[in-house]
Amino acid sequence: MINIDDKVINDIKSGFNLPPKPELLEQLQAAIKQPEPELTYIAELIATDLSTSAAVLKVINSPAYGMSRTVTDIKQAVMFLGLDSVTQLVTSCLLQQSFEQNTCCISLERFWDTSSEIAAIATLIGKKIKSQVPAENLHMLGLFHDAGIPAMAVKYPDYVKVLDIANNSLDTPLTQFEEQAYNTDHTIVGYFLASGWHLPKPICHLILRHHDLEFLLEPHDQESLLSYATLKMAENLVHTQKRFRDTPDWLHIKSHVLNTLELDDDDYQDILEDVADYFQERFS
Repeated sequence: MINIDDKVINDIKSGFNLPPKPELLEQLQAAIKQPEPELTYIAELIATDLSTSAAVLKVINSPAYGMSRTVTDIKQAVMFLGLDSVTQLVTSCLLQQSFEQNTCCISLERFWDTSSEIAAIATLIGKKIKSQVPAENLHMLGLFHDAGIPAMAVKYPDYVKVLDIANNSLDTPLTQFEEQAYNTDHTIVGYFLASGWHLPKPICHLILRHHDLEFLLEPHDQESLLSYATLKMAENLVHTQKRFRDTPDWLHIKSHVLNTLELDDDDYQDILEDVADYFQERFS
C-alpha cells in the first residue's frame, strides 16, 4: 500500500508546475452536471477546439473502438458513445496537449506514442476477454497511467538520465530509481495531476497504484482489478514488442494478472499474436 504523507503532498503542490485544467474541460464538466444536459450544446462546446475534436474523432474511429460506422462529427460521437465516454476522451486529448516540448527533457512525441500504444492494447485486451470495463476507461488508463513522467521531466532537467537507467534495468522499476534521485515518483505526481483534472476517482487511484505489485492480492472492486490486470498486461506486451523483453513488474505479477483476467498461457500467446499484428499494421 502506498502512503502519501503531508510532506509529499506539500512537495508536490509547491515543487511541481502541473498543467492546470483547461477552461474547455471546466465548461464541459459543468454542462454535464446539469439536471438535463443539452447534447447539442455539449457537442458545439467540444467542436470549438479543433485539435481536440479532431483527436477525439481519430480515437473513436480507430480499430480499438470497433465502431460499425465512421463517426464524422462530435455530435455523432456524443450520441453513439454517451456523455461520460466522450468527456473522458476529451479529457485525454486535452491532457496530452498540455505539456510543451521546449520545457521537457524527454521526447514527448515518443512518450505519447508509447502511451497511445498501451492504451490501444489495453482496449484490445478488453475486447478480447469481453471485459465489463468500458473501453474508454481502459483507453484513458492506458494513456495516462504514466502522466507523471512528463511532469517529472519538466521539473528535473536530469530526469532523462534516470529514465534511461531504468529503461536498461531488467528487474528494478522506474519508481525505485525516481525515489532514490528525487524522493518522489511519477505515480504520485500523476495521481495529483489526474485528481486536479477531476479524472474519475478509480482511474486516479489506479494511476497511483499501478506499480504496486500487491494490488491484485488486496480486496478491490472487480472493475479495478480487471483494469489493473489489463493495464499491466498491455504494458508488458508493448514493452516486449519495442524492447524484446518483459517489464520489471511482469515476472512478479504475471500469474496474478492471468488469473484475474481468467486467461492461461495459451490465451496470452493468442493476444501476443494479435499485438504483433497490431504493430505490424501500425508500422507497415
